[in-house]
Amino acid sequence: MFGNSKAFSGFSVDDTRKAKDFYEGTLGLRVTEEHGMLTLHLAGGTEVLVYPKEHHTPATFTILNFPVDDIDQAVDGLTGHGVAFERYDAFQHDDKGIVRESGGPSIAWFKDPAGNVLSVLQERPSG
Repeated sequence: MFGNSKAFSGFSVDDTRKAKDFYEGTLGLRVTEEHGMLTLHLAGGTEVLVYPKEHHTPATFTILNFPVDDIDQAVDGLTGHGVAFERYDAFQHDDKGIVRESGGPSIAWFKDPAGNVLSVLQERPSG
């Protein structure tokens, strides 16, 4: 039924100006604004809608994952921009906040200004 529909995802924030500054300035994404809403333009032509919501409640799950070639470099760069990394009791984090458990990708979680959870992750080489 929707096999040919170019679906897109979206999430809410409490302040679109802060969100635009973060996604554009801190993360380096191309962000456009129209009708009070933002569009994040991701690699591969993917777009994500960011909309203001009164009484916004941050997502309690990871809303965006950013695969990177070098997680240490990504975490260091984000830390240099003032981003703090989350630590969850279910995982062992290193000093930088990166989880490097065997079997899965190395991953580090952080939040946008609205409290939504994002991650950077680096896949482990296969073999």
